[in-house]
Amino acid sequence: MDASQKLVGYLQDARKILIFTGAGISTKSGIQDFRGPKGLWKTQQPVYYQDFMTNDDARTLYWKRKLDSWNIIEKAQPNSVHTAIVRLEHAKKLCMVVTQNIDGLHRRAGTLPELLVEMHGSMDQVECQSCHNIFEPAPIYNKFSETGNAPLCECGGYLKPATISFGQNLREDELKRAYNASNKADLVIALGSTLSVTPASTIPLLVAERGVPYVIVNKGFTEHDGHPLVSLRLEGDVGELFVPAVHAALSN
Repeated sequence: MDASQKLVGYLQDARKILIFTGAGISTKSGIQDFRGPKGLWKTQQPVYYQDFMTNDDARTLYWKRKLDSWNIIEKAQPNSVHTAIVRLEHAKKLCMVVTQNIDGLHRRAGTLPELLVEMHGSMDQVECQSCHNIFEPAPIYNKFSETGNAPLCECGGYLKPATISFGQNLREDELKRAYNASNKADLVIALGSTLSVTPASTIPLLVAERGVPYVIVNKGFTEHDGHPLVSLRLEGDVGELFVPAVHAALSN
């Protein structure tokens, strides 16, 4: 039995799958992989949260970069990997999707909010850092594009895309939901992630520590390659490996 057939078998047997996703599943939607060889993190110094909160120039730079990302993300559409995950949900096999991605494509594909943990937030919302009200992003990005001034809330607080910046704490409620799901899953599959960002990347290992099968599908190296808790490692394009496996598993 080859690796692809083993993946089909795992999908057929499972009833509570935790899917962990990274940037590698969204490249087919035209969204750049930040951690790949040509990723933005290789060429840009990050704007840290503390600088965003204390420095006008840092806020403006941050919004300029986010506007560039928004112009891509706003037009992006879910691809076959996102829709395959939704198929598992409709088949009542999905426990939770835990994603590092901020592109909102899981929601756009139809993943229910209660089955989705966006560990690093989402570009689909803008949040006031003072009153924490949530706003639709498009009007705010459009205004920044026209004025070049980092936007403010009516309360006077700084508006910021509802994503987690360097130096900013993850949301405790989202972490708790991910940890709770890790205690229920009977299969964990990591898709398109280098598994190098903690604490997010610890979620699959928490599942596997319970003796649950752990599958990694990724094109290129991951930090969990060779880990004794990994049950199956598939090297290559996520869409070409995972999507046919879901189709085969749900067709039998």
